[in-house]
Amino acid sequence: MSEPEPLRLHVPEPEVRPGDEPDFSHVQIPKAGSVPRPEIDVDPREIRDLAYSIIRVLNRQGEAVGPWAGTLTEEELRDGLRHMMTLRAFDARMQNAQRQGKTSFYMQHMGEEAVSCAFRRALEPGDMNFPTYRQAGLLIAGGYPMVEMMNQIFSNEADPLKGRQLPIMYSSKEHGFFSISGNLATQFIQAVGWAMASAISRDTRIAAGWIGDGSTAESDFHAALVFASTYRAPVVLNIVNNQWAISTYQGIARGGSGTFAARGHGFGIPSLRVDGNDYLAVHAVAKWAVERARRNLGPTLIEHVTYRVGAHSSSDDPSAYRPKTESDAWPLGDPVIRLKNHLIRIGAWSDERHTQAEAEIMDGVVAAQREAEKHGTLHSGGKPSTRDMFEGVYATMPPHLRRQRQKAGV
Repeated sequence: MSEPEPLRLHVPEPEVRPGDEPDFSHVQIPKAGSVPRPEIDVDPREIRDLAYSIIRVLNRQGEAVGPWAGTLTEEELRDGLRHMMTLRAFDARMQNAQRQGKTSFYMQHMGEEAVSCAFRRALEPGDMNFPTYRQAGLLIAGGYPMVEMMNQIFSNEADPLKGRQLPIMYSSKEHGFFSISGNLATQFIQAVGWAMASAISRDTRIAAGWIGDGSTAESDFHAALVFASTYRAPVVLNIVNNQWAISTYQGIARGGSGTFAARGHGFGIPSLRVDGNDYLAVHAVAKWAVERARRNLGPTLIEHVTYRVGAHSSSDDPSAYRPKTESDAWPLGDPVIRLKNHLIRIGAWSDERHTQAEAEIMDGVVAAQREAEKHGTLHSGGKPSTRDMFEGVYATMPPHLRRQRQKAGV
């Protein structure tokens, strides 16, 4: 008998590397409007194929077509466009502020604006999001003051979190935005737990959890799906598949499941994939899943197929692991341009109005930055008080902390 071959592991590799020609031929994109819209109370076993397709509403001509169209009015679409444009302008100013040393850290949303901005408009007041660091659109589309966001980024004297959180890790209970955690994947189990508590207390509020494609490899992801499916928790679980984790491509975390949405099948959870650069499609799918949760029909798993155009963070150089022109080749386009073209197509917008809106929005962002900088930035101006380190942690401060506070003279 011949000697057996030595064992070996399979290490997934991205299709292209820096210097190669970008190639997205492996991304199967169905025709807009071709994916059916099931009834809200559908049996998950009947829609298994939706975990392998991509729900799209906007076609290449900017028309809204198919059964998922029609969930938004023209005014709501204009608002959605402004929200995405605001987030993009906000990103540009804060990225520059980081380069100028006014803050230590920043993370952009370029290319992913539709995911959080559209999803937020499908929620009701009191619903709670458990976000990662790339869902600031939930706050902007929800009316959270931009000056407060900037105060947090600058960690100045008006920082609502008093300098206790890394820049961009916002928190607002009033706006349904749970404190961001740098420990990724915790958002899923926290969202499921919050949703279960809401049901136990006979409330009407639902939860939404957020996770990136890379973090689905964490055990918390699977634990959340177990509890969500077992107890039919009123929660929407969102996977933002932007093709790249910090520096590893999505195949490392996806394994052999084919798609991230398909992982929901093993738990009996209805699982869908949506074009994350199509504002109308994201809103329609979010509305479907939110209604399902609110009608006590259980959780939904949504994979948002999108692309991270910029660096992972201000500390990252994506040219080290992917072609510089890869974002230009992304086949699902730019979410802002696609919604703009749709509004022009239906006579509700124009190039002139868009140019004017860009200027007005940037003026508002610049004004907000000036207001925030009055309270200080990383290296100048007011800072949170040292005493804030000791407040708001314990109902009764323990003796050792009292001694430390006295020693600090605060």
